[in-house]
Amino acid sequence: QVPLKPGRSLMDWIRLTKSGKDLTGLKGRLVEVTEDELSKHNRREDCWICIRGFVYNVTPYMEYHPGGEDELMKAAGTDGTDLFDQVHRWVNYESMLKECLVGRMAVKPIAAPKGELLLHILILLQQILEDEIFVLICSKKVDFFSLLYFLFYSYDWFQTDSLVTIVIYTKQKDMNAELVIVDCQDKQLRGEIILDDHSYLVKVDLDHAVSEDVAVNIAEKIGKVEIVLNKKDNIHWKMLGQPCEGHNTFIKHTDRGLFYRKCKLVSKTEVTHDTKLFCLLLPKGTHLCVPTGHHVYLKQIIAGTEVVKPYTPVLPFLPLDFQEPPRHDGVHIYLMIKIYSHGLFTLALDHLQIGDYISVSNPEGNFKKSQVQISEDLLLLAGGTGFTPMVKLLNFALTEVNCLRTVKLIFFNKTEEDILWRNQLEQLALKNERFEVQFILSQPSKDWVGKQGKISTSLLSEFVKRSRRDSKVLICICGPAPFTEQGVQ
Repeated sequence: QVPLKPGRSLMDWIRLTKSGKDLTGLKGRLVEVTEDELSKHNRREDCWICIRGFVYNVTPYMEYHPGGEDELMKAAGTDGTDLFDQVHRWVNYESMLKECLVGRMAVKPIAAPKGELLLHILILLQQILEDEIFVLICSKKVDFFSLLYFLFYSYDWFQTDSLVTIVIYTKQKDMNAELVIVDCQDKQLRGEIILDDHSYLVKVDLDHAVSEDVAVNIAEKIGKVEIVLNKKDNIHWKMLGQPCEGHNTFIKHTDRGLFYRKCKLVSKTEVTHDTKLFCLLLPKGTHLCVPTGHHVYLKQIIAGTEVVKPYTPVLPFLPLDFQEPPRHDGVHIYLMIKIYSHGLFTLALDHLQIGDYISVSNPEGNFKKSQVQISEDLLLLAGGTGFTPMVKLLNFALTEVNCLRTVKLIFFNKTEEDILWRNQLEQLALKNERFEVQFILSQPSKDWVGKQGKISTSLLSEFVKRSRRDSKVLICICGPAPFTEQGVQ
């Protein structure tokens, strides 16, 4: 993020969009935009951007964009969908920019695919999958990888007097609970299996009602996933249900779109003077385990506009006994959130009462545990609430990765009062000989005897060291953008 001018906050932008002012320059008309026309609007004072086929005049939004004008200008006069997905896929741009909508992109004729090989493969797939291939092709943008993997994914279902079991055959070894997301609400079943940057989806409106309790069984070695539902009435189902949009498809995860469920706030406790630990209860029909190093998005309607922010789930506390990996209860999500006195979203979160609901997305992220499992030294650089992704990572490293010689956390904060879980971290360092923590303050009191300063080459050179000359090192950095950028440099 970059500093914004006074009067350029998110709330100020929401007020502007509701003022009735013409933000497109077209006096309410919607137009069809050609690529040639889009390319002409590529200057700061006249900037159009295309996202998923819709064109927006983002000129009035320039000064309100938290990432700064330069970030928007990267997509000026072009299709910015891929760039948008890389940086802020979680943002509900339709809501934020609805008053800036210029129109749709003009549809170009689609040329027939070249090459006989692709044609033969499509014909073969069509013969094998019958009409399923057309569901896949027509659903969304499809790549060749998706078409091939679609052959290996299938599902079936069977029933008893009281149960319905959906079986998904992924053919994927090392299938685990973190790769399976299930939501069963109001007779609609949604089961998603994650494979790297793709996902397979089973989504149906069930033929009959089921209870809220859902069980997920995973045969890890053969990649079989069972979703077990309890019938409300002991009657024979003639069919599983009606397929919904996206059912039985294998596509890129980013093309799937974010899915949210309502979670109940069950507790809110103080961590520091401005940071709180929120405990959210997942719905009974949901199976969701957020992987280490991944985040979720919280969604709130504020002043009539949908606002979304990413947060990394933490543990309820730092375990000091590392005899065995902690079992995820599959019921709660814990979020450590700093409340900003002038923040729009965090103040809205802080005003939530126990029992209120908030929308929580599926997990997102590309961090892989295998990076840790091949390392000998793990160095964690955290700035402020950039500590949150380090919590699960610390726990995983010290519990399950025996090859690690050292795990070191270098934790930057302004003052002593800002240090999150200081006592827990100090106890952990005393208890575990592989773990070391170093606190560094940029605005210490006169009584502070520890290190002080901001992230820099000289400071890091004291602490960022290998346990031996040729050891494999993994360094993870999280914090405010300037902190992260400086740390990477």
